[in-house]
Amino acid sequence: MTLFIGADHRGIELKNAIIEYLHEKNIRIEDLGPYELDPLDDAIDYSQKVSQAVLQNPDNHLGIVICGSGCAVSMAANRIRGIRAGVAMNEDQAHHIRENDLCNVLALAADYTPLELACKLIDAFLASAPKTEDKYLRRIEKLDK
Repeated sequence: MTLFIGADHRGIELKNAIIEYLHEKNIRIEDLGPYELDPLDDAIDYSQKVSQAVLQNPDNHLGIVICGSGCAVSMAANRIRGIRAGVAMNEDQAHHIRENDLCNVLALAADYTPLELACKLIDAFLASAPKTEDKYLRRIEKLDK
């Protein structure tokens, strides 16, 4: 599995700390930027980069997108067919969005999520497997139409 990550200027510090955390856990992660602080960048650009990377191999790729609220990156990702992004604010929610909503992109709110919590959210997201019962798959089909 490869995990792709991207953030805007409000999320760059959290993104860089998450990358260090995931490297320590030997999780394959690819940083899609930004690589330096640019206060004029747009969360949407990085969300789209991560989403497109996830779609290259949807069975083996997941994504993390970060902005101040988590909302802009989530909205941008969800405009791309095949991407299901969700914001998580606690571990149960991170587990739920992966398992029940079949999210393949985790959106994080840098302004409201300290690093310790972000790591717990990512761990919960990665430890969860999407349910494959008909009702869950049916819902995804409806979203993709």
